[in-house]
Amino acid sequence: MKVKTAFRQVSLSTTFEAEEAVSFMLEQVFGQNPSVFVHAEREGPELSVYLTEKRLVSDMDRNAVVQGLKSIRECGLDTGDGRLKVKRLRREDWVDSWKRNFKPIHIEGKLLVKPGWCKDKPSTGQKTVILDPGLSFGTGQHATTKFCLRQLVLLRDEKRRQSLLDIGTGSGILAIAAAKLGYQPIKAIDYDSEAVRVAGCNALRNRVDKRLQIFLSNVKGLSLKPRVKYDVVCANLFYDLLITNASRITCRVKPDGVLVIAGILDHQFEEVQNAFENEGMCIVRSRRQGEWRSGCFKHIDP
Repeated sequence: MKVKTAFRQVSLSTTFEAEEAVSFMLEQVFGQNPSVFVHAEREGPELSVYLTEKRLVSDMDRNAVVQGLKSIRECGLDTGDGRLKVKRLRREDWVDSWKRNFKPIHIEGKLLVKPGWCKDKPSTGQKTVILDPGLSFGTGQHATTKFCLRQLVLLRDEKRRQSLLDIGTGSGILAIAAAKLGYQPIKAIDYDSEAVRVAGCNALRNRVDKRLQIFLSNVKGLSLKPRVKYDVVCANLFYDLLITNASRITCRVKPDGVLVIAGILDHQFEEVQNAFENEGMCIVRSRRQGEWRSGCFKHIDP
């Protein structure tokens, strides 16, 4: 009897010192925050993402992983053997795996991010964002995503209208959270058509699809003379994309607006900070968590 499969598990064994860096790299390649498994008989963790059966692992994906691991090693981290493993899973195996590893996240008492099967109830005044693995390209587990979610909460002023631009939306988690918090209008972009599709499904699941717009767009192609500027701009991208596109990102922030950037290894942050300071921004808040550092910037007063 033929066993019906529904998903692909893409796994990579690494070291504890490189776990966060490799995790973020896999999230950028596959658009999904990896699960982490630690086997008693192995020395390091195994990171896995779970793709729908129709989502093939292409040569481009494999090359991106190879290049990503190379960049991490150049930063002085031991990444392990770097061998990517792909296997097909039955639906029940995949779901059970995610139920063990996707935990609810509470942000500043204002947001609860959880899978649909989780029975946690929001507290008074807390908004809920539901993301299930079947639609998951980033679930908020990563330190950089948590930083962005926290800033959305802290920056929200319920007494006024605030707009948001989410560059590199992935699962749509930031845009959806922003809609729940009352930001409007909201625009989200991603260069990956599958990410755009999934973000749209997640927005529909959370009943905010009418309150935000999601577009297929590459940060490299953004105009340097935008017609619209935003109160808050979130850019959770690789540091090289942030540096080379600092002007395209900065020009979309209102004069009194805030730019939230994340996805940066701690030792790379100074270079990113310099790039945005050269565009007339100044840092107002920064946070380090593990190997990662994120920050908030504002325009320097003329």
